[in-house]
Amino acid sequence: MVDGKTFCCVVTLTFDTSVRGSSIIINCLSIIKIHNDLALKMRILFNNQLSQVDLRHISKVATDISRLTTGHVGAQVFAAYVLCGSQKKDAVRLTLEQIDLIRRMCTEHPDLELFKCVCVSDNIYCGSCLTSIEGGHSIDSSLAALRMFYQLGVRSMALTHTCNTPCSESDVVKEMNRLGMIIDLSHSSWATARAVLQVSKAPVIFSHSSAHAICNHSRNVPDELLRKLVKAQAVTFFPTCLLIHALPPVHHQPHHFTHIRKVIGAESIGIGGDFDGASEFPVGLEDVSKYPNLIQELLRRNWTEEELSGVLRHNFLRVFTEVENERDRLNKTLPSEAQISLAQVENPCRLVLRLPDPKGSSPDQHATGHGDSVTLSGVAQRTMIILISCFCFLLHQPRNIY
Repeated sequence: MVDGKTFCCVVTLTFDTSVRGSSIIINCLSIIKIHNDLALKMRILFNNQLSQVDLRHISKVATDISRLTTGHVGAQVFAAYVLCGSQKKDAVRLTLEQIDLIRRMCTEHPDLELFKCVCVSDNIYCGSCLTSIEGGHSIDSSLAALRMFYQLGVRSMALTHTCNTPCSESDVVKEMNRLGMIIDLSHSSWATARAVLQVSKAPVIFSHSSAHAICNHSRNVPDELLRKLVKAQAVTFFPTCLLIHALPPVHHQPHHFTHIRKVIGAESIGIGGDFDGASEFPVGLEDVSKYPNLIQELLRRNWTEEELSGVLRHNFLRVFTEVENERDRLNKTLPSEAQISLAQVENPCRLVLRLPDPKGSSPDQHATGHGDSVTLSGVAQRTMIILISCFCFLLHQPRNIY
């Protein structure tokens, strides 16, 4: 939304399909793509130095503004992903830096716009950017960190990645419901996904997963779990169409769409993808500019314009709207103060802040057995007294000294 106006980017795709024997012109809303790892590639290739990159044309990646435009991608969810090796170390700092990168990409470039809420169903328009976190290790078992990420514009988080997290799924799920943050179950185990569906009152997504019945990959979703999504009501599944070991050409990808439509309906399908996160892609879907090829293959299989409108855009908007509706319903619920014990966190970098021992015993005698205790030495105490004295002195001076 700009200057109080709602924008909707409409594109015209023209395809020649031998199946119907004529040229098909379909007017469809611009694609909302639910997962993209460009920010990770920006860190690896350019150390997050945006001044060294032209976002319109970037080599060695699958995403740039030029190709997003060619692929009719109107809105993109960028993942602030950091490797699981950062868990119990500096995952929070690294995630903050990735969020900063995404915010800079989407605020400093005239073709992009940062987006934080649905508000009305069509105000995600061309160039809109949303931010997600890929992996619960990024919050370091802290619901307070989760809340601060939301304040920075994060609107979706995958609960896990390739590493287990000690935080309670129940506590995290309930707090994400309260915040209005979309729960992403890609990378979660099937058992975790089932447990989350029992707790969440808002819809969830699989941002980059496909049909397990079509491709036997652990990230893909089995039919019995797909059916649980329907029973949980208004849950939308977003197949990536890219998790194929043999990497067949683009005409194989609609098998995932068709299978999921058969099991739970077209209204439970959206566009995910793992561009710039995976290393190889099917022929005809090499980068984000190739989505028209996928749409053409769906048209060849007699998908209707109404079904495609949902897949490309409206299914996600429905989920996002319902997530925010649940947030509004919980607007009088206070933030959760649930904490995970230090023993469960098992993070050697954690500090336990406490006052100095009046008996003068060493910090080690105050340790809880996990992490370090922080006490104030005599020098630190004197320094604090000096600083406090200076502050009090400044408070009593005329304001023009500032």
